[in-house]
Amino acid sequence: MATAIVNARVFDGHEVLDATTVLIDDTTITAVGGEPPADAEIIDAAGKTLLPGLFDAHVHTSRPSLALALRFGVTTQLEMQGTNTRPNRRHIEEDDGVADVRSSGFGITPPGGHPSELFPEGFRPGPPPGAGPATGPAPTPPVMPFSATPEEAVAFIPQLIDTGSDYIKFMVDDGTVEGHPGLPALDQRTLNAGVAEATRRGMLTVAHALTIDATRMSIEAGVGGLAHLFMDRPHTTEIVQQVAASGAFVVACVVLNASMMGITGTEFAADPRVSSRLDQPWLATLRSSFNRYPQGDIDDVLACVKALHDAGTDILVGTDASVPLPFLGGLAHGASVHHELQYLVRAGLTPVEALRAATSTPARRFGLTDRGSIAAGLRADLLLVDGDPTTTISDTLNTHLVWRRGKRLAGAVQPG
Repeated sequence: MATAIVNARVFDGHEVLDATTVLIDDTTITAVGGEPPADAEIIDAAGKTLLPGLFDAHVHTSRPSLALALRFGVTTQLEMQGTNTRPNRRHIEEDDGVADVRSSGFGITPPGGHPSELFPEGFRPGPPPGAGPATGPAPTPPVMPFSATPEEAVAFIPQLIDTGSDYIKFMVDDGTVEGHPGLPALDQRTLNAGVAEATRRGMLTVAHALTIDATRMSIEAGVGGLAHLFMDRPHTTEIVQQVAASGAFVVACVVLNASMMGITGTEFAADPRVSSRLDQPWLATLRSSFNRYPQGDIDDVLACVKALHDAGTDILVGTDASVPLPFLGGLAHGASVHHELQYLVRAGLTPVEALRAATSTPARRFGLTDRGSIAAGLRADLLLVDGDPTTTISDTLNTHLVWRRGKRLAGAVQPG
């Protein structure tokens, strides 16, 4: 039976529409506007806003984390280092109790390079609980693309593609921000060669870059997007113009930069709309921080977001949420997308501009043309919230209903 959402304020991923009715049939949005069929299930959304399902464009995830994200209305996560490549997510693509996911596989980095420095001595990260398929064959082992030369980087590109990477990530990091200066890092020739080969093969490329110098290297190499915003110095007109002229997008991950500076998510976690959906390990993680770069200035980061946006750079919402460990703190799957939206508005974006950064813009930049907007023929990935986040961004947390491929998530209503 079709479902008609009526009397809604509809933000279609781009703007607020005059239409107030959206029709869903099976997995698909079949109409926007018009009269609902006589036999449709009617959902009266008076006083509510209907949004496309949200994106998190930078995560490290697992099945439990995908389920948590969906509870916050995040219907697609983009993994930037992990195992959820195409062969390993078949059980997820048909599971409407979790967010959908795309993945880079593992990023190209030198032996001993980032992210090895993030873990305490003796810590051996394994796959998070629930990371593999619930049934069926064992996961395809990830390619570990350790590259110290242009030839090695080039050789790993077809391996990553063949094992199901959706895009190719490069780690451009000498450890400065993480408190490990002198960490092995990709040089310009190796980065250039890897990006060129991936681009030649039609793959989107993204770069982990936390400093201005790493950002310059990445832009010079021709990457399609930056998976972080630098935090080591205030922005300059030169770097803003360089990024904007390249056409690269920026996943700002302001929540991650704040955490690196020692700013915890304690105040955000105090909101009952957040705390009611997180268990104690995730609450403890959200209330903690990375605290690797306390000399940083969050106001510099926010000013850079605004400058890049004003220069025409596409800003995407991402969080870098990973696992519930306090030394990787300040972040939680799903919840931190809403925190990031609040940071983008604090930076000077309008609520509508921030919402685009979590809906239509990541869908467009990652080539996911079946989602990110509310239009006939697209996936029925939807979030219905009380209030009006197009004017008050924190209203995104007023979850009323969530749909993933037209399947309504049970128990989505949260305290307002």
